[in-house]
Amino acid sequence: MTNKEKSAELVSKYVHVLSCPLCNSPLMVSNLKSLVCLNKHTFDFAKQGYVNMMTRSTNSHYDKNLFEARNQIIIESNLYVLLHEKISEVINENMNPSNDEIIILDAGCGEGSHLQRILDDCKNKTFSGVGLDISKEGIRKAASHYKKSIWLVGDLANSPLADQSCQVILNILSPANYKDFKRILVPDGLIVKVVPRSNYLKELREALFDDTDKKDYKNDETVSLFKQNFHLANIFNLSYARELNQTELTNLVQMSPLAWNSKKDDIDQFINQGFSEITVDLDILVGVNKQTKGDE
Repeated sequence: MTNKEKSAELVSKYVHVLSCPLCNSPLMVSNLKSLVCLNKHTFDFAKQGYVNMMTRSTNSHYDKNLFEARNQIIIESNLYVLLHEKISEVINENMNPSNDEIIILDAGCGEGSHLQRILDDCKNKTFSGVGLDISKEGIRKAASHYKKSIWLVGDLANSPLADQSCQVILNILSPANYKDFKRILVPDGLIVKVVPRSNYLKELREALFDDTDKKDYKNDETVSLFKQNFHLANIFNLSYARELNQTELTNLVQMSPLAWNSKKDDIDQFINQGFSEITVDLDILVGVNKQTKGDE
């Protein structure tokens, strides 16, 4: 059985959580080749095992090299280990283990490594992952590496997920679409959003930007908007440093949009340190999808 057929077989078990992004009607898997809705809109499985469900053309700066570097940092280094452990702990504490099916959507999943690590840490066979990202390169890489989750190219503003189809949404260092998130989440479902604090990757920013150009992160507006849409159950701060070697520093630069407009000399100087401590400084917002009388 090919990767394409294996993926189609997996999706067929969970096809009820998907809906057509063109007409919102239910989908079915046809001949282990395509997703087809009631109105005959068709989305083919790629040979790597993902499905492209975009309804418009997009241009992305996020290329194959960026996602390869991101995968190396997330999987091979220990830079985000504490983040994955904390998120998996939050999910395990909030999900009822008696539930037959827990769908965890990673909205803006990139190449899928965060989702894979979190699922591994959860150690719960009732949890199933769905990764959604606008970047075909990211999803192609995710599908090539991680065969036990569903990978979709799609738009957060018009996601191919059915109403109330997911118990958990992850939104890790990625843009959000709260209107669609509220539609997708079950009542009392969990949303975990990760946002940077002021010292996040400060060593990289200090190396690549002049004092006048340094970018400072403030989360007040992000937290306020989150609270407008979800009941804020908790905020966890993770702040720590990890030493990265030269290969890891190279990957860190290659995965970061911070380097896109930076000078080559500054990048080379940063990488050629050989070793450097890198700061991770994040807020983890934990929200619950409380239904109100005004909600449909």
